[in-house]
Amino acid sequence: MSSGPQPSRSASPTLVGRASLLATVRSHLAAARPVLLTGPSGIGKSALLTALGTGGQLGERVLRIGGTQAERWLPWTATVDLLRHLLGAGADELPDGQRAAVDAILVRGRADRSPDPHGARLAVHGLLSRYVHGGPALLLVDDLDCVDAESAAVVAYAVRRLGSSGLGCVCAALPGTRPLHGGVEVPVPPLSPGRLAEMLAPLALPDRVANTVHADSGGNPFLALSLAGAATDRPVGDLRPLPLPPTLRAVIARRLEGLPGQVRGTLLAAALADAPTVDLLRRAGHEGAARDIAEASAAGLLVQGDGGIRFTPPAVAAVLAHTATAEQRARTHRALAVAVPHAAGRIRHQALAAPDLTQGRSLATAARIALGSGARSLAARMFLLAADRTPAEAGTERFEWFAAAAEAGAAESLPEIVHQAAEAVLSANAHSSQRVRVRLALADLSSQALARMDEVLAGALEDAEGDAALTAQVRLRLAWARMVGGDLPGSRSEAVAAADLARSAADRSTEALALTVQALTDRLTARPAEAQRALTAALDPPTPVPDGLLPLSPRFYAARFAFFDDRLAESRTELLRMLSRVERGQGDELVLVLRCLAEVCARMGRCRDALYYAHRAGRVARECGTSPGPVWYTSAVAELAGGSLSRAAAFAKRGVRASEQEYDAIHIGRCLHVLGQVQLRQGDPTTAVRTLERVREGERRRGLMAPLVLRWHGDLALGLARLGRTTEAAQVIAEARAALTHGGADTSGGAVAAQLLRAEAMAAGAEGDPGPAMAGLETARRRFAALGQPLEEGHCLLVACRLELRRRRRAAARGAAEEARDLFAACEALPWVDQAERALRRCETGTATVPADGTTDFASLTEAEIRIAVLVSEGATNRQIAARLFLSTKTVESTLTRVYRKLSVRSRTQLCSLVGRLPDSPSPSPRHGCDSGGTHSRANASRP
Repeated sequence: MSSGPQPSRSASPTLVGRASLLATVRSHLAAARPVLLTGPSGIGKSALLTALGTGGQLGERVLRIGGTQAERWLPWTATVDLLRHLLGAGADELPDGQRAAVDAILVRGRADRSPDPHGARLAVHGLLSRYVHGGPALLLVDDLDCVDAESAAVVAYAVRRLGSSGLGCVCAALPGTRPLHGGVEVPVPPLSPGRLAEMLAPLALPDRVANTVHADSGGNPFLALSLAGAATDRPVGDLRPLPLPPTLRAVIARRLEGLPGQVRGTLLAAALADAPTVDLLRRAGHEGAARDIAEASAAGLLVQGDGGIRFTPPAVAAVLAHTATAEQRARTHRALAVAVPHAAGRIRHQALAAPDLTQGRSLATAARIALGSGARSLAARMFLLAADRTPAEAGTERFEWFAAAAEAGAAESLPEIVHQAAEAVLSANAHSSQRVRVRLALADLSSQALARMDEVLAGALEDAEGDAALTAQVRLRLAWARMVGGDLPGSRSEAVAAADLARSAADRSTEALALTVQALTDRLTARPAEAQRALTAALDPPTPVPDGLLPLSPRFYAARFAFFDDRLAESRTELLRMLSRVERGQGDELVLVLRCLAEVCARMGRCRDALYYAHRAGRVARECGTSPGPVWYTSAVAELAGGSLSRAAAFAKRGVRASEQEYDAIHIGRCLHVLGQVQLRQGDPTTAVRTLERVREGERRRGLMAPLVLRWHGDLALGLARLGRTTEAAQVIAEARAALTHGGADTSGGAVAAQLLRAEAMAAGAEGDPGPAMAGLETARRRFAALGQPLEEGHCLLVACRLELRRRRRAAARGAAEEARDLFAACEALPWVDQAERALRRCETGTATVPADGTTDFASLTEAEIRIAVLVSEGATNRQIAARLFLSTKTVESTLTRVYRKLSVRSRTQLCSLVGRLPDSPSPSPRHGCDSGGTHSRANASRP
């Protein structure tokens, strides 16, 4: 509670992710509307009140009161606090009846008198009226739903009559509370993953842990901070579930105690169910399930999404089960046994309702049935239950079921089950095969952090010694770990060894997976014939893929190779078929298929679909706790196509950081490539070239020679051309073309070859003769159209617009820009539409003529030439220009020679005179142009 009127004029305290919300509240206050902030406990309503109370942006003084659950039934409690702030505002001048009401509320004078409610309302109204005569005031009421009824009536009466007289009011309450008369409700949403990561940044959590904290907290700041405190100093490779701090457990217990009995009963059913939904809870006898779940959500105990229910944090389920009696749990399990649709689920609940009547073997049989039907989460829990119901003396059978639970749990990204089962096996005298299986489950759980699992894989290799089939499975993981870490020769060597071992053990499934990894390494090192032979051998004959290993399967990489080869419709069709199989569960398989669909759709110009699949992949990845780097890369790709450049850059930067933490060389390069593309389109070719050169150097270190996979070559060449480094651009183009034809492949008609043609056209334009480049550019455009890549086609049109302007063909330039805009609009490619509209504006003003000593045409200069000319006009020497633009001094000198020739000047003095009169002279890092983006795009403005 505030200590009194606070005429502070200091800036509002920093609240991560709440700036727009604060602005909304203040706009309502400026319109004399009371505001009610609503949201679950811990969402940050009180912090918002504090920020409003210390901001003083409207010049108001601040009064703050609040309620508590414990004092809710004590009349006039909050009014006492308010009166203590107002007693200096003319209390002695109140009429007798009103002063008597104040005395009674404050228990002054005769203690046996009860306050007159009407007199109290008039008294507080009068005091507040006098108070606002001294200047505007802001009344903040925290936990309005816990304020006593008498005080709430007093506040409502005063605000209703003084709102237009300088008294603003902001209240905070749980959802379901009604706003004051004439007021507006403003829900306080959870923080997004990015904003929550920003809030948690001082704790230096690994990005994967921060992502898990967001999922477990539902974006609730209080829960997130509580969980993050228990996760500090946790290494990146530690994938165990986050522990529940004792203080948070106590908070959860208190919140549960404050709920009505029927709500707790519904929540217990949700906690004991494998996949709770409102419909399932209704079938289990909880008719008011929707209402009960809404009440629990308001209390900050769970969130709903896609029809499912997720406790926040997940440990709420454990607290519910622990605090219920044995009879309550048994009764709930019996009800769920009738309600669940799956036969194996019914067996599980029956077993939990009657522990003495069900043995481990029958549970294991039901678990296998569940596994066969794709219900891996249920199967993992049933295998774990089967092991728990098996006596210790039946060790082999018991450990077998622990191993099966670990494998199913890894496929479904269930770290609690995997670690529990692995600990049981590795801490006992289990068979070596069972030890290998649980170690491999731990490795599979790591997702893209497999490169950090050396200790686990070394232990598995030791346990598997002498067993060809087990050793093959371990070497398969080692092959992928080397791949992720950037060691392609090592990856191929391990894959070949794994295939040979699997073949000797007649393990066709592992052999096919190892051949797939071998095919990928061959593809990445520009050996397309060998890659195709290995993939064909993996596909024929077809073999089932072990649960959770779809990312290494030949069928998946057949679809991926189709994507690399620009057979986009074929790739999308196959991925959609895979999605129908994997979307019944969770885990890396589902995330991977959604990610690849987003990337295919982005390349096809289906921007809305790309954003949808990327968003869905991100949500699943957070809930499952899988690696965030790949998902953030895909989100960056989708945003680059149809969202906003600023968000694309943010996702790419986060992806680089997360991938570096997990030693994921694959996605470090991919995220840097997207970041370089963003920087190019934002008009910063200098930074873009530095970023893309990092990609090139990374691929050289890894021995990569596959322009079809990560297509950075054309972007780097285009950036170099825009900087005037045309010789280097030509070298990049030549190297990429040589790599395309390496191994005898004919890729001359593909998209990468077309990208190189586009960059070549830009380089020719930078040399000052764009005419001959137009034919190659038109060829590139036709190829993109034939391949079904409209965004690339539109990009060619924007380059054509730029080149036509340099040729002073403004009508042709305008036509190219208009065609590009229409093409992008049809794809809903918002950032590209913005770029096309900027190109059209430049077509209207692109020829800048200075009427001095004749007509000097600056449109003949390239972007790099203008940049250097501006630096010369600012007094920079050639050496300083070279250092600033990361060019050689020789390049600067040759560029200046061309500038002098084009502008018919002979000295730096003459050049400075001309540039000084150049309208809207560009800065050394210009933010305009036909094919460069801007930092203030419409997408950024309309989609914050």
